[in-house]
Amino acid sequence: MAFRITKSSSLLSSAFIFTNHTIEHFHIMFTTGPMLRIRAQRHISTDQTSLIERDDAKTDGQEFRKWYNGGGMFHKFSCIDPTAFIGTGALVHSKSVVAANAYIGSGSIVGPAVTVGQSTRLGYNVVLTNCTIGDFCVIHNGVCIGQDGFGFLVDEQGHMVKKAQNLEARVGNHVEIGANTCIDRGSWRDTVIGDHSKIDNLVQVGHNAVIGNNCIVCGQVGIAGSATIGDYVTLGGRVAIRDHVCIASKVRLAANSCVTKNINESGDYGGFPAIPIREWRKQVATHRRTSK
Repeated sequence: MAFRITKSSSLLSSAFIFTNHTIEHFHIMFTTGPMLRIRAQRHISTDQTSLIERDDAKTDGQEFRKWYNGGGMFHKFSCIDPTAFIGTGALVHSKSVVAANAYIGSGSIVGPAVTVGQSTRLGYNVVLTNCTIGDFCVIHNGVCIGQDGFGFLVDEQGHMVKKAQNLEARVGNHVEIGANTCIDRGSWRDTVIGDHSKIDNLVQVGHNAVIGNNCIVCGQVGIAGSATIGDYVTLGGRVAIRDHVCIASKVRLAANSCVTKNINESGDYGGFPAIPIREWRKQVATHRRTSK
C-alpha cells in the first residue's frame, strides 16, 4: 500500500471511509485556509471496489459543496473551520466565516459575509444575514438576525419611500437569543447586542438599537429603532420601548410597561408611560379606590 499526501494548510482527520481491501495509490489535495475541498485519485485492482469518498458535491450552480461533517452545503469561497458542524439542509454562503466548534443546525442559513464565532450554536431554521455573531452564543430555532429594519418616509410626491438599511447587526459573546426573535440590521449605526445578554422568545429589536452588556429581555418585548439601553437592564414581559429613547444602566422595567421618554437614573420603573415603581403603584391604588 502506498500513500502520497499533499497539503497547503492543516490536514483534516478522516475524510475517507475505508474497507479491508488493499489500496495501491491514493492522493488527497486540500485548498488553502480551513475551508475543505477534497479530491481523490485512486488505482484499485478490479476486485477491489469499496472506497467511499467524500468528494466535492456538485450542485446546479457548481458553487456549493457538501460539508463532510453533518451533510450541509457550503460555498467554495466561504471559510469554515474543520471542527465546525453544518447540519443537513443548512447552507453557508460565500465569504462567510464559521469558527472552531460552531454548530449550524438543520435548515439554517448563514448569509454572505456573515461571521459565526467559536463554539456558537445555531438551532433549526435560523437565518443570519448582514451580521456578526460572537463566541459561545446560543441562537435558538427560527431566529432571524440582520434583515432590513422598518424604515420608511414620504417623499415630495407623497409616495412612501424605503429608507436605506445598509449596516449590520452585531451580537457579542456569550449571548443567548430565544426562538423566533428578530434583530434588524442598522441604517445609521449598527444594531448591537452586548456581551452576556439574554433575550427571550418572540422579541423584536429594531434597527440601530443598542443593548448593553448583561441585559435580560423577556418574551414579547418590542424595542423600537435607535433606542439605547445600558448595562444590567431587565425588561419584563411585553415591555415596549419607543424609538430614540435612552435607558440608563441598572434599570428594571415591570411587565407591560411602556417607555416613552429617557430614563436617566437607575431603579425600578413601571406603567404607561413608565415612571418610578412607587409612583406607579400609588397611581394604581388611587385608581382602584376612585373606581369603587
